Amino acid sequence: MKIALIGYGKMGKEIEKISNERGHEVIYKIDKDSNLKNISGADVAINFCTPETALQNIELGLKSSIPVVSGTTGWLSDFNKIQELSKNLDIRFLYSSNFSLGVNLFFDLNKKLAEIMKKHDQYDLNIEETHHIQKVDKPSGTAITLAEGIIEKGKYNNWSMDNEKKSIPIECKRIDKVAGTHIVNYSSELDSIEIKHIAKNRTGFALGAVIAAEWIVDKKGVFEMSDVINDPNFKF
Repeated sequence: MKIALIGYGKMGKEIEKISNERGHEVIYKIDKDSNLKNISGADVAINFCTPETALQNIELGLKSSIPVVSGTTGWLSDFNKIQELSKNLDIRFLYSSNFSLGVNLFFDLNKKLAEIMKKHDQYDLNIEETHHIQKVDKPSGTAITLAEGIIEKGKYNNWSMDNEKKSIPIECKRIDKVAGTHIVNYSSELDSIEIKHIAKNRTGFALGAVIAAEWIVDKKGVFEMSDVINDPNFKF
């Protein structure tokens, strides 16, 4: 499989390493100084760029008739635009706030716990996310996905970093050399119930992105990582 790699920072380099190990070839390495107008010849594009350049880079892939797998967060105000473009061009697109298998299992666990806890008003909910100091967007896309999973269950209307009423509070921390930690905590005067996911390195994210790229090549439509994991033929 020939890959166009959009974003060539630490994550991009990890994706390149895993792609090579799995027998693929990276034929484009696109960073912030690149000025490519077309990436034809690639079988798939994997996008991990900055939030500011996400829209134009995803459009670059789709308009080159290349399926795009994107893990960039902080750009979702433009998601509907990309979804519509993907459908109009009949080009595959897959977005996930986190490609780690463990995190996607954590998403499911979070929803199941939210279903149980919505009946127990004595517990206050809090989400905490911690990342390395180079991470620009706050809160993380993973924290937002966790909050959205809880909102689905009907007790909360929104999430907030400012403790707004009826919103899920999200606390953000930036600490050097932390790959990513997410905690969902329900606390009362008597006890606390907590689930936590700790990423030990970037490898899990990068491997998941490459697997998603392998999966999407022969598909049609707009997808998320749960579609990959829930595929009966999926093997991690």
